[in-house]
Amino acid sequence: MGKVLNEREIALYKERGIHFPLRAFEPAEMPALQRKLAATREMLGGSLAGRMNQKPHLLFPWLAEMVRHPRVLDAVEDALGTPDLLCWAAAFFAKDAGDGSFVSWHQDATYWGLSSPDVVSAWVALTPSTLESGCMKVVPGSHLRQLEHRDSFHEKNLLTRGQEVAVEVSEADAMNVVLQPGEFSLHHVLIVHGSEANRASLPRVGFAMRYIPTSLRQTSGIRDSATLVRGSDRYGHFDHEEAPRADLDPDAIAHHASVVDAKMKILYRGAEERERGRAPRAPD
Repeated sequence: MGKVLNEREIALYKERGIHFPLRAFEPAEMPALQRKLAATREMLGGSLAGRMNQKPHLLFPWLAEMVRHPRVLDAVEDALGTPDLLCWAAAFFAKDAGDGSFVSWHQDATYWGLSSPDVVSAWVALTPSTLESGCMKVVPGSHLRQLEHRDSFHEKNLLTRGQEVAVEVSEADAMNVVLQPGEFSLHHVLIVHGSEANRASLPRVGFAMRYIPTSLRQTSGIRDSATLVRGSDRYGHFDHEEAPRADLDPDAIAHHASVVDAKMKILYRGAEERERGRAPRAPD
């Protein structure tokens, strides 16, 4: 038995590469969180995109608390089988009603440069994530091998490079990850997933947090960083990131800028030179 997942659920996660729904926040907690979300969006000029959406937990204390949420970490610990955890990345995935944004079929690990696909993403719904609002869709069992990808750099694609798997994906094989506010899913870094545009009347906003064991390392040759969220780091493969003292604290902004500079070099390595200047929207 794990802390949150039982033996059968752990086995199913390993077989399918996905487990949901789990609950991080109770319904009564969501109005306060949604007010924080609205305030954060206002401080970011009305957009949950661009450089400030790379690891925003280094800029806002409420997000620094979210990446350390005990219920989330308990589930991640069960899935990864270790209490020594780093949060390697985090980002909002936001689709306003009718804006046409989507996420192409892809695997997360394609451009991350990590030494192993032993990575779990926790996707927390901050607003309803339904079929109408463009919930995440996954292909269960597709996490067992790395697929070839191509870059599209589509303007409405929420991914850094508009990357997509270079194979046809059958919608009949997909599972809809429907989540209510405060619920979250766990998905394996190699599961094929995507999402369609938001056809609902309200925004669809999720916060995706990427967790790795401290034993992983960066293979790109670029020094990487991560946030130690549980346990200890006996390996030292990553520089440890600092939590912000206040919203958009000047020291936090400077720290965040240096971290994101390194992250962009990793995520964009190998991309065409003409595309290097594009503003990133969210980690792949």
